[in-house]
Amino acid sequence: MHFGLPGQPATWQRTRLSPLRQRERPCLGAPAALKDSNRPGDTLDVDIKPQLLFTAATLIIVFTQTRSCPCERIFSRFASDSCLPSISTSAYRKAAPSASFAEAQAHAKRYESEAYGKAASKVEYDQLWEQVIDEVHAQHSVAPVIDSPEVQPDYEEEQPQEGAVTIGKYQHCHHHDDGLLSTIYRAKNDDGALVALKVTTPHLMGPPHDSKREVRLLREAASSHVIPMLEAFDLAGGRLILVFPFMKFNMNELLRQDILTPSQIKSHLRDMFTALECVHGLGIIHRDVKPSNILLESPSGPAYLSDFGIAWKEGDAGSEPSTQKITDVGTTCYRPPEILFGSRDYNTTLDLWAAGCVVAEVLDAYHSQLFDAGPLGSELALIQSIFTTLGTPDTTVWPESVRLPDWGKFEFYKYPAKPWEEIIRGASSQGRDLVGQLVRYESASRLTAAGALEHPFFSA
Repeated sequence: MHFGLPGQPATWQRTRLSPLRQRERPCLGAPAALKDSNRPGDTLDVDIKPQLLFTAATLIIVFTQTRSCPCERIFSRFASDSCLPSISTSAYRKAAPSASFAEAQAHAKRYESEAYGKAASKVEYDQLWEQVIDEVHAQHSVAPVIDSPEVQPDYEEEQPQEGAVTIGKYQHCHHHDDGLLSTIYRAKNDDGALVALKVTTPHLMGPPHDSKREVRLLREAASSHVIPMLEAFDLAGGRLILVFPFMKFNMNELLRQDILTPSQIKSHLRDMFTALECVHGLGIIHRDVKPSNILLESPSGPAYLSDFGIAWKEGDAGSEPSTQKITDVGTTCYRPPEILFGSRDYNTTLDLWAAGCVVAEVLDAYHSQLFDAGPLGSELALIQSIFTTLGTPDTTVWPESVRLPDWGKFEFYKYPAKPWEEIIRGASSQGRDLVGQLVRYESASRLTAAGALEHPFFSA
């Protein structure tokens, strides 16, 4: 790879990329990555020194960090009391949502003290605390599924307002949301039920977006947990309207509110994998699995997989050839490594990586995204985030990498893999294992949707 500043001769023929070199002193409870620095209980001093490299028209910002931890004293066992993990109360409340903050704090402190008293090492302490979380999860996972107590907009009682429009036979349509290439309106059908109207203009869309293909695939994939399309019709001006039942919630909103119970979480994830099992069985790749594309009528569900605007199926008139698929699909941090390195013959395992990222985000104590593509959605930043989390792969870990068009163009710093208990905080061991079987470099070794539904996480 040839780098050089504009107007100056390039000085490297090949560069070793290590954008996140870290020098850190170990501290129990301190964050393990820069992206964790804004979470409760974290203490992190960062000295960032940007160095600018240019390759073609792309600006790559490489950060060299020096990190420090305030916990300088190392006791004869493994850490000071003040350095015990700060997520214990949050993890306990996630496992036992009916407990008040004071109750969760008291229980967490007691269990923490017991574990600290028994453990002779940090590893043993983590194992004891993991057992506590698993037991609490098991005790509370049978709690009744209840709706969120939060007050939500009462769309049912909505009256006609100024600015409402008519779309085909639907009158008093209210603007609800804007997508990248569509506009969503809210209205009522002849029976008085709320519906969502997705207004698209197919001739203005470019690959991989295609609302005509979306209509075809939705009709074919109709099932219990794929969003039902009630009808589709054309309007003047080349517009195509897709009509769905109106869903008041999406998974992303519910995660930000942090109101889902363990039973609800497990139910919604089961619904997601049920939908994927159906579409994958038909040879359809969704290509944009993420929390905001999982829609719900209420926090208690059921959940539906939605937005098939960039979905693919071999042989469909609007789909690319199977060996020439578009790589610019998916949403930032849910994109798998094979397409980041140029694979164009990917398959349904692309969705399983994304689904694993969703599971990790749902189960994490703070609902943090598993990987971070940075504020600009940089592919280089995403690769860095994946490598610093899962470890930098080689051809032993990732045999298919030798076939990827862009693999081998860079030499990457060799990061070690982090343990899943450090990556996904507060999750049960079964939950972490489910993620670990989905988020894998080698696409062929990822759990299928059917396999995910049989995982002990859903039967525990």
